[in-house]
Amino acid sequence: MIRILLVEDEDAIRDLLKLNLELEGYEIDAVANGRDAIKKLNGAHFDLLILDIMLPEISGLQVAEHFRLNDRETPILMLTAKDTSTDRITGLKMGADDYLTKPFVLEELLLRIQNLLRRSQKGTVLSGDTYAFNGNEINFVNYSATTKNGTFELTKKEALLLKLLIDRKNEVVSRQQILQSVWGYDVYPSTRTIDNFILSFRKYFETDPKVPEYFHSIRGVGYKFVG
Repeated sequence: MIRILLVEDEDAIRDLLKLNLELEGYEIDAVANGRDAIKKLNGAHFDLLILDIMLPEISGLQVAEHFRLNDRETPILMLTAKDTSTDRITGLKMGADDYLTKPFVLEELLLRIQNLLRRSQKGTVLSGDTYAFNGNEINFVNYSATTKNGTFELTKKEALLLKLLIDRKNEVVSRQQILQSVWGYDVYPSTRTIDNFILSFRKYFETDPKVPEYFHSIRGVGYKFVG
C-alpha cells in the first residue's frame, strides 16, 4: 500500500484530504505542524509527502529541506496559498517536485499524486511488474523468480521485502521501515528473521552468497540492495 504523509495545519482541509485519499486506497498519516512531520519522517518510510508551506513551528520548506538531506528520491508535493514565481522557485530549491495552489480541485490533486508516484517508480520495474539484474528476473505479480539455477516460487513476504529493497535501491532501509511495510504494525519479527530473508536472497540471486554484491546488511542500521 502506498503510504503518504500529509502535513496541513487547517483541520478541515486536512480531514477532508485524508478521507478522500484513503478512499483512493492510500494509507495516510496526517499531522498539523512541521515538528510532528519531522518526527514522522525520522521514524517511518513514506512513498510521497504532501506539505503545506505555511505551517506552525517549522515551515513546509524547512521540512522539505530537512527531508532531502537523507532522501533525494521520494516525491514532495507542496500546497500553498501563494502563487508567485519566487515561492515556487524557493520550494523547488528546497526539494519539492510539484506545486499546487490553494484552493484546488481534488481531482487535480489526485492526478498530480498519481503522476509523481509513477515518475518515482520508473527504473525499478523493467516490464510490467518484473525486475531483472545479474541474470535474475523477479515477477512481483505471481511471486516467482528466474535465476541461473532455474525458476522457483517466492513467498509473499519474500516478494514484499524484495520489492521494498529494490524500489529503494542503493539506500539503506531501516528495520523499522521493513516492519511497517512488510509485516505491518501488529507482528514484529526478530532482527534474525529479517537476516534470514537476506541470507535467502543471497542464496537465490548472488553469484557467491558469501561475498554478496547486491544484498547487504548494514550492522545496527538496516539493509540495502545495490543495483
